[in-house]
Amino acid sequence: MQTITINDVAIPHAAIAREVQNHAAATPQVAWDEATRALVIRELLLQQAWALDLTAEPRLQDGARETEEEALIRTLLEREIRTPNADETVCRRYYDGHLARFRSPDLYEPAHILFKARQDDAVAYDKAVDQAEGLLAELMKHPGRFDSLARSLSDCPSATEGGRLGQIVRGETTSEFDTFLVTMEPGQICPTVVRTPYGVHVLRLDRKVDGQTLPFEAVRDRIAAYLEERTWRRAVAQYIALIAGQAQIDGFDLPAATSPLVQ
Repeated sequence: MQTITINDVAIPHAAIAREVQNHAAATPQVAWDEATRALVIRELLLQQAWALDLTAEPRLQDGARETEEEALIRTLLEREIRTPNADETVCRRYYDGHLARFRSPDLYEPAHILFKARQDDAVAYDKAVDQAEGLLAELMKHPGRFDSLARSLSDCPSATEGGRLGQIVRGETTSEFDTFLVTMEPGQICPTVVRTPYGVHVLRLDRKVDGQTLPFEAVRDRIAAYLEERTWRRAVAQYIALIAGQAQIDGFDLPAATSPLVQ
């Protein structure tokens, strides 16, 4: 395995092996490459800090004390990286261009009657489908019986509440359940049974509360923090690319403008 050096300073394979545990990845090779990249960047930053004759005092961060090297890298970046604050105009422009991100989710209040069966048990599942379809036909004629039939027939604990599931948002139920729920009108019984991996449902939507767009004032600080963090990470990436271009790196190809600080 080729030795990796930064300005003639070697990164030991043992150090990379220890660093790998901090990089979850799809394959061992990807994890190894990410660990190597992190250590190459760390060495570049440390060498730059030493070249500038910086000193640093370790701080407590998130309840843990920095190492000397972590403090030195932080001090270097605080000295070298200058980014603007996100002012009112910039934050407002981002808000107006991304309104969907600041909308509270729609709330749904469904009720259901569940015939529990596993999809991989064909016999049981077919029986559940037959039961649900028979019940649905009955409820289309007599929708007022939903609550009482839910109490007597549903295999869900919500049976005691007439099948009512309370308030939910998209993603809190199965994708199949969501698909039908979002197309229904309040008071409507779904015209088809809903098949999910856990069983077959007869579904009713009792109420829907549309989400609301949060006012700019409520999210301004969050937007500013996000934009400033994004700008800082980009600046760090550019700084690393600059010092990497001035260094002699052997045994590893460091992609331009990438670092563990900007992922």
